[in-house]
Amino acid sequence: MKEFFKVTDLKKVLKYASDFPRVETEEIPLSEADGRVLAQDIYADVDLPDFRRSTMDGYAVRASSTFGASEANPAYLSVIGSVIMGESPAFSMGIGQAAGISTGGMLPKGADSVIMIEHTEAVDHTSIEVYRSVAPGQNILEKGEDISKSSVLVSSGKRLRAQETGLLAAFGQNKVRVYKKPAIGIISTGDEIVTINELPGPGQIRDINMYTLSGLVKKTGAKPQTFGIVRDDFNDLLRKCNLALDETDMVLISGGSSVGTRDFTIEVLTALSDAQILVHGISISPGKPTILAKSHHHAIWGLPGQVVSAMVVFEVVVKPFIEQIGGLSIEHKKDFKLSARLSRNISSSQGRADFIRVRLNEKNGVLWAEPILGKSGLINTMVKAHGLIEIGVNTEGLDKGAEVEVIPI
Repeated sequence: MKEFFKVTDLKKVLKYASDFPRVETEEIPLSEADGRVLAQDIYADVDLPDFRRSTMDGYAVRASSTFGASEANPAYLSVIGSVIMGESPAFSMGIGQAAGISTGGMLPKGADSVIMIEHTEAVDHTSIEVYRSVAPGQNILEKGEDISKSSVLVSSGKRLRAQETGLLAAFGQNKVRVYKKPAIGIISTGDEIVTINELPGPGQIRDINMYTLSGLVKKTGAKPQTFGIVRDDFNDLLRKCNLALDETDMVLISGGSSVGTRDFTIEVLTALSDAQILVHGISISPGKPTILAKSHHHAIWGLPGQVVSAMVVFEVVVKPFIEQIGGLSIEHKKDFKLSARLSRNISSSQGRADFIRVRLNEKNGVLWAEPILGKSGLINTMVKAHGLIEIGVNTEGLDKGAEVEVIPI
């Protein structure tokens, strides 16, 4: 008879993530960098902007020329020219003078602010009335005010968004070095599993996990690589695991992680070259019988076969490991959570972290988290859910109205 697994605390399991090395890097065009993780610090080689520029359409002026101006007592300024976009003004400005300027235009020498066009009125082609005063520096960007030369534009380990790629474009970074997308192997196991193209017979079920796990892998910025269904055969699973380890950076095996005479996962993982079983059981629900093994610096997971359990374990445990090998740094990993109130009392067992599926509803300006209760084989509970809430190891339950943090899924 197999020895029952010994559960490991969730926090301890997550600490193992640092044991696995990051994937290699590659240089790609900036146009393909959205969503990728930067592999090096990038520094500013110039100031941004590298000249004083206007943030408004209006007139470049010396602020002192507008002091005391109001609708009842406007200031009269002489218009000495206009700033041409993309060119350096060939004139300088003195007190009592103004020059037409558009947003982004370069301030002429002598000007220190811009008066909005809405606060002026043309008297004729050479003069304007100004109805409001401006302070020095108002409605302009100083040289280097956005980004100063030699500062870090984007630091290594950050996942690039449109904001970062736009910033890099402003500095002419047409190529960037990023971490390669981790390749995650997915293997489904069990005599009862059939492909989605087959009609399940008695006691059989279509392979759901291959699709749910593939989708979750893509969400982390990695790329899934599926290896099909493996029957309950030690040699077949061992061969498929070795193949997946050769071709990918991490392997997920769904099914076969619990204690049972036909579950070969733990034996197969033990038989792998340079194998080490790090975890056989985690103090969470659902997902207690999860396995984590290590073979030649690769993480191999034995996930529960039940679809909800597999998805919850992925979100809570596997995802941080993929982010680690994918280069995402801790300082740039900010999981977004929503604050809500629990819609009903919910109980929990001490000694494990319970992850409860919830649906979010807003009532009278308050966001409520409604628990969706159901067994780990019911995928409809995940379809209905907007997120997960965690009930801590030392908590027996939560009361209705309790404030909770919701992990979006």
